Amino acid sequence: MKQYPVKMARIPSGETIAYRTCGNGPVVVLLHGNMSSSVHWQTTMDALEDHCRVIAPDLRGFGDSSYEHPFDSLRELALDVAALLSRLGVAQCAVVGWSAGGGVAMELAAESPSMVNKLILLDSVPLTGYPMFRKDAAGQPILTEPLKTKDDVAADPIQVLPVLAALQTGNRALMRAIWNATIYHLSQPPEEDYEEYITATLKQRCLVDLDYALMTFNGRKDCIACNIVILQGEKDIVVPAAWAEQMKVDFGDQAQYITFANAGHSPITDDPDLFISTIKKILVD
Repeated sequence: MKQYPVKMARIPSGETIAYRTCGNGPVVVLLHGNMSSSVHWQTTMDALEDHCRVIAPDLRGFGDSSYEHPFDSLRELALDVAALLSRLGVAQCAVVGWSAGGGVAMELAAESPSMVNKLILLDSVPLTGYPMFRKDAAGQPILTEPLKTKDDVAADPIQVLPVLAALQTGNRALMRAIWNATIYHLSQPPEEDYEEYITATLKQRCLVDLDYALMTFNGRKDCIACNIVILQGEKDIVVPAAWAEQMKVDFGDQAQYITFANAGHSPITDDPDLFISTIKKILVD
């Protein structure tokens, strides 16, 4: 995997946002998801740098970015990204958001409609957010008892506490097991890349904030003016394809819907050739 150096930009909120960048031409912004960072975009950057100016930030509390202030919403992360892009002199861009990054991308498009000219949502959190529920004695969700507060999220024994434990102790084996069970259940990246991804994942400090922001997310569909492409792995067990299908219905003719038959939550690794050719066709052709 080609390595891109980390750069830093101080933004007015007091946060320092780390980012990787390469290439020249139309600007493409790559927004990572939960338990990840800009490191996870480096293979995509390599594929796009001959065609675009690519900017891949670490969101607040992830990777090498600061975490001066807790947050409650994906909108706050989108405002960080907007401030970074303003600092970098970006007037217009396409935005690719993966998973939780899709929600941040939607908030950015809603907040700065003149800046975002195309929105690509990759296995994205849907417009209605990512619900969490209380668990029964067997660890199964009780669908009539949704979680409501950040304290509820922090105490979740299945979705949150194991990940917190891995982050707090730097437990690489546990974090790898979590990724293998949920995101890389179909295929894993090359070993050297995987080790780098785990290192990046373990830098996250904002898990509870992010999970709460996902749970309470409500996409501002009517504020998004640009064309949208929804990309979805049909075998995704983190964000079910049915959620993406409903998002296509909600956006109507504003959105194009493309599926990857042999991919789960990470088409980037499950079907890299098809993912890259698809992204290039959307962004470059």
